[in-house]
Amino acid sequence: MGRTDADLLEAWRAGDRTAGRELFLRHSGSVTRFFRNKLDGDIDDLVQRTFLACVEARDRLRDGSSFRAYVLRIARNELFNHYAARQRLAARVDPLTTSVLDLGASPSMMFATGERDRALLVALRRLPLDLQTALELHYWEDLTTGELADILGVPQGTVKTRLFRARERLREAMRADGATDEDVPPLR
Repeated sequence: MGRTDADLLEAWRAGDRTAGRELFLRHSGSVTRFFRNKLDGDIDDLVQRTFLACVEARDRLRDGSSFRAYVLRIARNELFNHYAARQRLAARVDPLTTSVLDLGASPSMMFATGERDRALLVALRRLPLDLQTALELHYWEDLTTGELADILGVPQGTVKTRLFRARERLREAMRADGATDEDVPPLR
């Protein structure tokens, strides 16, 4: 059995660069997927900035914390920094009210294979950023509500409320686009 994230982090902090590379490889897919549905165009720079920030702050990660939640929290911060710089609207980017579409991104269909997938991606991009993030990370990355609480910086009960609200808003957005009940994914 391979080493855990905690083992790799401890080894990396002790100077084992191979352990650091293994951590990055293990979580690069999650970080890439995080950015892919929130940005148009090249996301490689943001992925690199996320891992650079992770390197610079690796000693600040609390013991017992999920490394995956830690790196995704950094990715979330990099996303907000990207939009704030691009839009010059740092004070107006509220992740509870501002959606990806509000920020001027067009729906990317690169990874949608069917009509239902495309409708889902468009509806997700209409949700406020934190609701979109909560749904994607919970359902696509299998993060727990505790890990989401770390990423979003809110209590676990608030995450549960946001997931409920996000599922409802996603259903409403899909129905507004003409989706039937069968088209709406059964999110629980």
